[in-house]
Amino acid sequence: MNVKEVLARLESISDRTRLEGMSRYGIKVDDAMGVSIPEMRALARSIGKDHDLAMGLWRSGIHEARIMATLLADPKLLTEEQLEEMVRDFDSWDVCDQCCSNLFSRSPLALRKALEWSARQEEFQKRAGFATMAALAVHGKRLGNEEFVPLLEAVVKESSDDRNYVRKAVNWALRQIGKRNPQLNGRAIDAAEMIMAKGDRASKWIASDALRELRSAAVQERLKSR
Repeated sequence: MNVKEVLARLESISDRTRLEGMSRYGIKVDDAMGVSIPEMRALARSIGKDHDLAMGLWRSGIHEARIMATLLADPKLLTEEQLEEMVRDFDSWDVCDQCCSNLFSRSPLALRKALEWSARQEEFQKRAGFATMAALAVHGKRLGNEEFVPLLEAVVKESSDDRNYVRKAVNWALRQIGKRNPQLNGRAIDAAEMIMAKGDRASKWIASDALRELRSAAVQERLKSR
């Protein structure tokens, strides 16, 4: 399939009555069609991986086409230039998070770029750094505990950023790393206590929310059973 054909398929299953609900959740809908994630995943499965098609869909600028791109692109073929092109285009939290989870976290460049983005000032680029860290904690099966230490250091360093899309992503990364295994749970709790000690509003929210989950009986029992 080519870009035009995929866009036509998306149009055929779109429902623009969904746009109002999407907007209420903070999703940018200026260039959206109203296609659900399950519908896009089903369409992506029927097409299969196609990296060139994915990049063409991304460059169309259409909301759902960009999410489709994250499902069709091959993370092993993703160049650093393409990673940077995509992260610069982020203007909606859902596209950012889908891209980081579906694609960026599976790239060989993921660890380095997550740290790099986490230090940037642009809100969605910074969010991408921490969303990629959160996804790495889930998908990075071959990563060792020591590879997460610099990520936790970045979490502590950037926890004072009170912008909504940043602090939620910092919290997300902290919680996901801390749920990976008992050793990282301890390190994440230590990081959360360091964050709490900073005393600013964003840090206190990030730390208290993370500690509530990381110390919970449900998480502790699940970690013990692994």
